[in-house]
Amino acid sequence: MPRQAGTGQMSMLQLIVRVFLPFVGAYYLSFLFRTINATIAGSLAAEFGLSAGNLGLLTSVYFLTFAAAQIPIGILLDRYGPRLVQSAVLLAAAAGAALFAVSDHFLLLLAGRALIGLGVAAAMTSGLKALLLWFPGERVPLLNGLMIMMAASGAVTATLPADWLVAWIGWRGLFNLLALGSLGCSLLIFLIVPKIVPASPSASGTTKIGLKTIFSDPRFWRLAPLSATCIGTAWSLQGLWAASWFNDVDSLSRPALLQNLLMMAVALSLGALVLGVVADRLRRRGIGPGQLLSSVAILFIAAQLALIVRLPLPSCISWVFIASVGAATVLSYAVLAEYYPKEIAGRANAALNVFHIGGAFALQCLTGLVVQLWPAVSGHYPAIAYQAAFGVNVALQIAAAIWFTLPSRASVQSGENYQQLAAKRSELLARGFLRV
Repeated sequence: MPRQAGTGQMSMLQLIVRVFLPFVGAYYLSFLFRTINATIAGSLAAEFGLSAGNLGLLTSVYFLTFAAAQIPIGILLDRYGPRLVQSAVLLAAAAGAALFAVSDHFLLLLAGRALIGLGVAAAMTSGLKALLLWFPGERVPLLNGLMIMMAASGAVTATLPADWLVAWIGWRGLFNLLALGSLGCSLLIFLIVPKIVPASPSASGTTKIGLKTIFSDPRFWRLAPLSATCIGTAWSLQGLWAASWFNDVDSLSRPALLQNLLMMAVALSLGALVLGVVADRLRRRGIGPGQLLSSVAILFIAAQLALIVRLPLPSCISWVFIASVGAATVLSYAVLAEYYPKEIAGRANAALNVFHIGGAFALQCLTGLVVQLWPAVSGHYPAIAYQAAFGVNVALQIAAAIWFTLPSRASVQSGENYQQLAAKRSELLARGFLRV
């Protein structure tokens, strides 16, 4: 049964076809666009003479516009619903992919990539919003995990399948196809997703109040650096620098490089499900998601150190684990669910997502700037360049992990304040003075 009043009854199969799958398609495009540059980086560098810094900026600008759009998109979703918002912003992705395909200058590539980031910025939040609106509450966690798993196959598509297409029609032809796919997905969502009753404009007032209280909470500022540095680094490395490492440091052939990227993409796809199951089982034993997140961060740091010091192990082992940490948003959002009452949990997730995406932008760009401090020899940067860049990332993660685990009286007091806030809001809601 749909959860929006006044729209009639729909079977579960109809909901899957008309709601779940169209939004999965949009989220799939988000994953594909995020990681596609790792596959075509060599072609772009050769054709446009791009340095490591240029490649880092070109790939990371996607995250910049993505992050900048998060809060406005969250407000628009509450006001107009996921159908209109997602179908509208996907048009920007289509325009960006088309511009990227015809670009003959670095600045045009940059503009196209920025438009793509804006165009897929609503993919995750609109999908989650649609699940909450249309599906029974007890089905949402399962469908959320399935949506992430299916959408993450976009990262798989960005490896060997994308390389086959590039060999056939070139990277420009690939982006023309992606432009058409984005346009088609936009039209599909607009035409087949059922219309819903928009939320009251008064909801935007409570959104501002919620964001203010979230950003003034010291617990949020303890979690955000750890979540952003770990998850942002995982996205940054998988989206670009893993391929550069395989090419410059491991000296892999093109097929072997793409096979490693494929394994990383599969690890990302499975990571959300595995972390969700482990978190659920540990919670039954009294171990919360915050403790699991700390453990994952430590292992993540260890995997990067194994690359930096060049342990005598196949590097793909470390890279597969690094990629899987990109799904640790499952744990971060679970931590936030323990911090805040349900009424502002969604806005808390959006606020944290700004740090995830912003962190990926900054770290991807920073890595390129550090790498290019060493001169390239025959088009390849030396191992020490990547070791230094990755070392900077690890140092930031260690500092964030220490900050997250330190006890804080302010955090305890903040938790008590939010319990009082939850009780007060529940009372006001019951009296009809507030609307969620």
